[in-house]
Amino acid sequence: MSHPRRPEGVAPEPVARKIDLFVKPGPSRTVGYVERELPPGGVPAYLAARGSGARSIVLWADENRGARAATVVTASCGKGVAVYQVLGAQGELLCTVVREKAFRKGLRTRWTVSRPGAPDTVGYKGRIVWWCVWWLFSPLLPFFFVAAVFNGGDVPRGPGRIIWREGGRVPLEFKAHGNQMHLQEAFLDPLSGAAVLALVRSFDGMLNAWDRDRT
Repeated sequence: MSHPRRPEGVAPEPVARKIDLFVKPGPSRTVGYVERELPPGGVPAYLAARGSGARSIVLWADENRGARAATVVTASCGKGVAVYQVLGAQGELLCTVVREKAFRKGLRTRWTVSRPGAPDTVGYKGRIVWWCVWWLFSPLLPFFFVAAVFNGGDVPRGPGRIIWREGGRVPLEFKAHGNQMHLQEAFLDPLSGAAVLALVRSFDGMLNAWDRDRT
């Protein structure tokens, strides 16, 4: 996601990663172009802070970074809990996301999404039954990783589906297969949904997370 340094006067490459919105019936449209926002220390500083749970993500309105659509910033992180804010183009708060690591309050990673003046909605990563299957076959995972690397296939990932619930409703759902976020427009606007999707995908394991690029 990051871009290598270029000689002065040479324009950086356009942002390659984008998030599209699909509404049926009708054509898809791009919600934002996503990349990590590097701190003053560059890539090493970002990766060092990333290990504690910190994230800094920007969604651009266009691929050439002409206008900022939204930003994901880390409000706090530590002891297995990280709080993120999704800010709009003018710096207004769109929503807050709290991530609590697995085994802190339960067996699974807990994601809480809240909007100003609205109830929280809570989701858990993966289903218990699939995590049991994953742990059962965990001794074989190193062989799957090696096979994937040498054969150019997909790296194995743990159960990643997240279903957020609020009062018996499912206003938000992340499907790891296809990396899709399903949302009810009344709960989150498309831009906030795209920001939450980028944030969730940044925690997608050591080899699948899109923001781990070292260049």
